[in-house]
Amino acid sequence: MATVREGAAPVLLVVDVQVGVMREAWDAPRVIKNVSRAVERARAENVPVLWVQHSDEDLPQGSKQWQLVPELVPAQGEPLLHKHFNSSFEQTTLEEELAKLGATHLVLAGAATNWCIRATAYGALDRGYDVTLVKDAHTTETMELGDGVKIEAANVIQELNVAMGWLSYPGRKNGAATAEEINFGKPGGGQ
Repeated sequence: MATVREGAAPVLLVVDVQVGVMREAWDAPRVIKNVSRAVERARAENVPVLWVQHSDEDLPQGSKQWQLVPELVPAQGEPLLHKHFNSSFEQTTLEEELAKLGATHLVLAGAATNWCIRATAYGALDRGYDVTLVKDAHTTETMELGDGVKIEAANVIQELNVAMGWLSYPGRKNGAATAEEINFGKPGGGQ
């Protein structure tokens, strides 16, 4: 069993809101605006903001598509972590950064819902953190599975928003709230 983290020390974790990721993402302008709003609120409430940036063969480090979208710029002193796997925890310094901050509650926003957001949310819960998914500040692309079968991006997003309210981990709280509803001091939900 994971070590459950006591307390309610929040951080906002912004994952992979990069040019190449957001280019084809569903409702990207609105989602970017909502991520920006969550960042503004976190900064106003002195909640640490951590940024994650993915690289792989489709997002080569240093390329234009690898860059964070221009609307989102880490402030001086906000850590920027680099990853190569879906979970922001795998082979990164995320756990060390969270330990330095005494974090117990991850507020999560970004992309892509069905890959990096889901993997990071589950990775956080597996490691004993409380998680609040910013339900209007994550996105993905529609998935084409072949034989004419598609899973619409909006459905993938809605499914994870619902799942975050139904998942059950001992001693942890999880849920979803909009960028306006986030209560950084109340893990798992809004106001």
